Amino acid sequence: MRYADGPTVEVETTIAAPPEEVWPLVTDIDMPARFSNEFQGARWLDDDERPAVGARFLGRNQHPARGAWETVSIITACEAPAVFAWAVTDADYPSASWRFELNPEGEHTRLRQWAQLGPGPSGLTPAIESRPELEEKIVARRLEELRANMAATVAGIKALAEGAG
Repeated sequence: MRYADGPTVEVETTIAAPPEEVWPLVTDIDMPARFSNEFQGARWLDDDERPAVGARFLGRNQHPARGAWETVSIITACEAPAVFAWAVTDADYPSASWRFELNPEGEHTRLRQWAQLGPGPSGLTPAIESRPELEEKIVARRLEELRANMAATVAGIKALAEGAG
């Protein structure tokens, strides 16, 4: 998989709670920092400090190979209690796109987290440019890192929603 292909990764779980109870957790932009070893936290950049299409937040990240960095994200979808999505750096040409989907299943919620790399440049761009022959390995490794952190995040949301977190 090449970066230009817009590689994606997704994880999901079933939560013993209705979407209305899970929604506040997925729209808490700082919450994933409790479970991810890369995402360090976020804060709203706009006065409103609540999720809404067009609202922006600053995310802080840390990775052993890259060090620390910050990005600005823009909320691109906020449809309570079903979809919460954001684009990193640029809504029209993001370095990454992220999305939570909440689907009711009886009294439960099927929670899905999805991410796509690109199409805009990202932290992977310099690594790929310096070692183009390793692009597929670089992208595959990054997707696995994202998958691990996303799995930890949805498991954490599940624990919180079910009262075990």
